[in-house]
Amino acid sequence: MPSSVIHITTSDQTSQRIDKLLANLLTDLSRSRVESLIKQAAILVNGKMVRPSYMPRLGDTIEISIPELAESVQAKEEVPFTEIYRDEDIIVIDKPVGVVTHPAPGHHDDTLVNGLLARYPALSGINGVKRPGIVHRIDKDTSGLLVVAVNDAAHRHLADQLSDHSMYREYIALVKGIIGESEGIIDAPIGRDARYRQKMAVNLHTGKEARTHFKVLSRFNGYTLLSVRLETGRTHQIRVHLSYILHPIVGDPQYGGKDSLYKDGQLLHAHKLILTHPRRCEKMTFECPLPPHFLKVLERLKS
Repeated sequence: MPSSVIHITTSDQTSQRIDKLLANLLTDLSRSRVESLIKQAAILVNGKMVRPSYMPRLGDTIEISIPELAESVQAKEEVPFTEIYRDEDIIVIDKPVGVVTHPAPGHHDDTLVNGLLARYPALSGINGVKRPGIVHRIDKDTSGLLVVAVNDAAHRHLADQLSDHSMYREYIALVKGIIGESEGIIDAPIGRDARYRQKMAVNLHTGKEARTHFKVLSRFNGYTLLSVRLETGRTHQIRVHLSYILHPIVGDPQYGGKDSLYKDGQLLHAHKLILTHPRRCEKMTFECPLPPHFLKVLERLKS
């Protein structure tokens, strides 16, 4: 039996995509969670599966069957990360290099989720048992700031900020080559690489919109230090975009940044985060300094 049924009876309900409509109507679900439920056939229109982009029509019946969240089977493990800030709604952490954000096929343990569960057993369940509290992610070999939702209301609020691009996320990256411009915008859609499905790539035909802003901080002999701001949040966006303009991040084994200067993963650090607190509605700014391995490389370039 469906847990709820919605009948489309007014014209304003037909003017937006079904994922957006349901995220607005079902305030306990984020838009990404609604999209996931649609793809799982837990949300049906007139008894049939639809795409998240489906535009409801007058007379449609939407059946919603939300599966019960299973008990988390993720092990609670001590995983290194630094707590920057914590209250009853959000936790902001500094993730070190080498820590995977959440479990994935082939990597179920030693993730940030394992460490979060060990320190904070009760986290938002909107994203399911494999990713409790996780609102956004950064790659294994990227260090820096992440915000984690303590409860579902905070998770929805933070997810909305990501969706409408009002959450400010700034990174520091060291790239190969000299970038002549002092600043710029990379506006190129990103999708799956047609040949290597594990990778992402700029795809002008089927990719999703993606915009990355950058400013030059310093230039060295053959390298450029950048401040990079995400406007959108596609998988591997910064790494893909910088590789696309032929300035891959130093140390990036997947997108062409292999370099004798540093070989242990991309030199990319989530340096600054500005968000609106989900309960107090005030702007909050967090910053964390470059990690030691990144600073050592910069010292070598300066010497």
